[in-house]
Amino acid sequence: MSDEGAPDDGTPDDGTRDDGTRDDGTADDGVPTDGAREAEAVALGAGRSRVRRLLRVGFLLVALGFGAWAVASQWDGVVAGFARLNPALLAGSLVAVVAALLGAMLTWRTLLADLGSPLEFRPATKVFFVGQLGKYIPGTVWPVLAQMEMGRDLGVPKARSAAAFFLMMPIQLATGLLVTLVTLGWDRYGGLLLLVPVLLVLLEPKVINGVIGFGLRKLGREPLEHPLTRRGMLTALCWALAGWACYGLHLYFVLPEAGLVFAVGAFALSWCLGIMTFVVPAGAGVREAVMVAVLAPVLDSGAAIAVALCSRAVIIVGDLICAGLAGIAARRGRA
Repeated sequence: MSDEGAPDDGTPDDGTRDDGTRDDGTADDGVPTDGAREAEAVALGAGRSRVRRLLRVGFLLVALGFGAWAVASQWDGVVAGFARLNPALLAGSLVAVVAALLGAMLTWRTLLADLGSPLEFRPATKVFFVGQLGKYIPGTVWPVLAQMEMGRDLGVPKARSAAAFFLMMPIQLATGLLVTLVTLGWDRYGGLLLLVPVLLVLLEPKVINGVIGFGLRKLGREPLEHPLTRRGMLTALCWALAGWACYGLHLYFVLPEAGLVFAVGAFALSWCLGIMTFVVPAGAGVREAVMVAVLAPVLDSGAAIAVALCSRAVIIVGDLICAGLAGIAARRGRA
């Protein structure tokens, strides 16, 4: 009498089916079958998807936490700055910041489209504004990593997302320095003129495409399918200049006695020098120190510090509002 589970011919049951596969999905030689490999790939993909979702949620929570910490750590100065404002001026400053952030998003979206990945307005705002919250986390990689991850879900190659992100900095620096020279005067800040030709050369599409191509070759990646065009670059520069005008308007509402032209230049210079400090999240502290120095001719140090801290607080709130509204708009767009 044969043992339970053994075949009628008395041979031991080794788990092999009639088609030559085992119960564990492998062939009789131990090699996984196509079905087993497909199941393993599906399970692996689902696991990676869960990890990506967890990373996104974690990134957002950490970014929001650092944004809240930035407000709380400057609370006394924020209170002093807001005390000198009326609600209408505060609302106007916040609206101007939102408009400036929208200009930055359109600069980035223009570059991304010119590189071959046009995005609809709603998903573009979500990728840009939510990703930009990463600038409040120490380190320089978080915004680009977030934009690369969210952009991938929309069919944007990672290399293209990275290229658009890193092109933003020279564009904003070049336009910001030009705005500084025009508004604050050549006599005080003429030395910045030395940086402008370098930045303008770097903004020439042929130069940019060559630099990007070299970097991709070094990384073993495929070259960009759609090189940057001069028309796309000029459009991005125009959006960046519009953003500087709105940023200046936001500072003007905080400090109307300084005048609009001076406010535009003061903010542009403080932002440019602040963004060069890569290790400080969003240029925190550096931007305020430069702004206090620039405002010295029109304000005493105490009042200048209050204005700088108030400007920082309004921009943080603007970042949070833009990210929140973009997320809501993108969710409704999918509904």
